[in-house]
Amino acid sequence: VQLVESGGGMVQPGGSLRLSCAASGFTFSNSDMGWVRPAPGTGPGPEWVSYINYGDDYTYYVNSVKGRCTISRDNAKNTLYLQMNSLKPENTALYYCARVIRRLRHDKYEYDYWGQGTQVTVSS
Repeated sequence: VQLVESGGGMVQPGGSLRLSCAASGFTFSNSDMGWVRPAPGTGPGPEWVSYINYGDDYTYYVNSVKGRCTISRDNAKNTLYLQMNSLKPENTALYYCARVIRRLRHDKYEYDYWGQGTQVTVSS
């Protein structure tokens, strides 16, 4: 299993980035996927930024990005995306793509594989 993120970078506040995650080694079209980042402060575990089910008919967004980010997937290309708009300095983080095993609650998921991450830095 391999997940390779790309698309991060440094942008000014208000800017946009499109993160991509190229998946291989498993049946991507049958897998729920998500984007995570380290939890702010000292919270345990990662913070789930967004989630999309394998059927592409259910998505989740953490409140801090809702309305500004869109998760999508292209099963033909085995690729997961996160379009990030109107970026704010507090969005600065290392973003990881993860394969979800099961939903634990509406804002937390169990996962088994993740990539190396792509850095998003929002600064003027």
